[in-house]
Amino acid sequence: MFNRKLLELLVCPVSKAPLVYRSQSEELWCSASGLAYAIADGIPVLIAEEARELSPEERETLREGG
Repeated sequence: MFNRKLLELLVCPVSKAPLVYRSQSEELWCSASGLAYAIADGIPVLIAEEARELSPEERETLREGG
């Protein structure tokens, strides 16, 4: 379970932009860098080298506010 209060303090380590919690995939997404960061045992793994790139469809979802 991810602590949503923590989300208010976190930013993308690459772009320094806010992150969006995606409960379906248990990830934090950044629209600015286009990266998705995993959450392992409730702890965000904010290491750029371990992040995955968002697909074009996922980026569009973020742009639409979803």
